[in-house]
Amino acid sequence: MISTSDFRNGIVIRFEHGMYEIIDFQLVRMQQRQAIVRTKLKNIKTGNVLEQPFRSGDRFEEIYVEDRPIQYLYNDGDRYHFMDNETYHEVTVSKAIVGPQLAYLKENMEVQGRYLNDELLLIQLPSSVILEVTETEPGVRGDTAKSGTKPAKVETGATIKVPLFVNTGDKIRVDTRSGDYLERA
Repeated sequence: MISTSDFRNGIVIRFEHGMYEIIDFQLVRMQQRQAIVRTKLKNIKTGNVLEQPFRSGDRFEEIYVEDRPIQYLYNDGDRYHFMDNETYHEVTVSKAIVGPQLAYLKENMEVQGRYLNDELLLIQLPSSVILEVTETEPGVRGDTAKSGTKPAKVETGATIKVPLFVNTGDKIRVDTRSGDYLERA
């Protein structure tokens, strides 16, 4: 059992007959009332995010998950194929498990797989990835009418706002959590 005082990002708990990962939490103290913990929970199976307040001291069953390195191989429609780097077994998951990180997933990329009893629950990409710009309009020197950014399509198909000096063929570092341009690589 885990108490709200032990919450940390990334912990998986059982709540309302489902498994949820804690994405964010905040302790809120109210005058002359019991403190509450506001949380953002991500449903492991569906990927839906739920904002849920709990009373301070509420207890939940913690689900112990194992993190193992896996490698993305390919996809065929809505099914994504990964290889477990320890056992060399192929694991197939649905698009819902990969979630919005799909926009930054390249073939042969190493990612973290979160397992519960040999069932792959979640895929976690590194905090940043290096992607090649495949399509963008050329930047014009002195043009700041567009706040200094322009859209660029990267090799995975995602569109990212980049500075004007980035050109087609450049490699850029992208934050996988927010989708923001970080730097040229």
